[in-house]
Amino acid sequence: MLSYRHSFHAGNHADVLKHTVQALIIDALKGKDKPFVYHDSHSGAGRYDLQSEHAEKTGEFVDGIGRLWGQDCPQTLHPYLKAVKELNPNGDLRYYPGSPKLAGLMLRAHDRLMMTELHPTDFPRLKQEFGGDRRAQILKADGYQQIKASMPPKERRGMVLIDPPYELKTEYDDLVKGVVEGHKRWATGTFAIWYPVVYRENVDFIERRLKASGIRSILKIEMNVMGDANTHGMTGSGMIVINPPWKLEQQMNDLLPWLTEKLTQGIGARFSVDWIVPE
Repeated sequence: MLSYRHSFHAGNHADVLKHTVQALIIDALKGKDKPFVYHDSHSGAGRYDLQSEHAEKTGEFVDGIGRLWGQDCPQTLHPYLKAVKELNPNGDLRYYPGSPKLAGLMLRAHDRLMMTELHPTDFPRLKQEFGGDRRAQILKADGYQQIKASMPPKERRGMVLIDPPYELKTEYDDLVKGVVEGHKRWATGTFAIWYPVVYRENVDFIERRLKASGIRSILKIEMNVMGDANTHGMTGSGMIVINPPWKLEQQMNDLLPWLTEKLTQGIGARFSVDWIVPE
């Protein structure tokens, strides 16, 4: 089933968290001159028009990037916001980068992008977005299979972003299996996993399985814009980062009090930064 379209949700509170963490990881990787790879397992379309029918139907970006646009924001948000501003040079918020486009805007000429996408509409849009970019390789392939096939990368440095749609009942199990397989092949890589907070038991399942996997150095970053409520849809989201940059824990502890307050949508908004498994 391939019905999920990120164009309905682009720029929402979950994207703000996901892309902030992604940008901080990339920024840390750029601290060394050596090239690295950015691998995106569920890439989407690359760029989203916030004036499109899909975006305007839900209006989710208004309570996400819309609350930050044009504001005086903490330094920690600057790598993320700089990339969004590059897509909107006239200062009006019109376009929003998906995770591969955000990476493309941040990576250097000698770094590499690997992207996979299966959706029949999003795949050609992704190819068009990166047309002529010699750093980019785009495959119409299963994201987890490609992680398994591509690890370890020739650069031996980089990150894998895993951001599945979570449409199928098996998706949480598939996620953990895919991460474990990838980590077996590239134990020193940074794996960044986005998850929604809809049913808390699904988040608990991921944590339990990762704890039992034997993988070390797993950091969990979560922001909830309202209290858990199974009847309210997505109330928050999180990023689980394996082998995070050493500064990431402190950066998010410093940022999340401000960001959670800025993006809150109801009673029970909160954040957490915890180690699922320490180094």
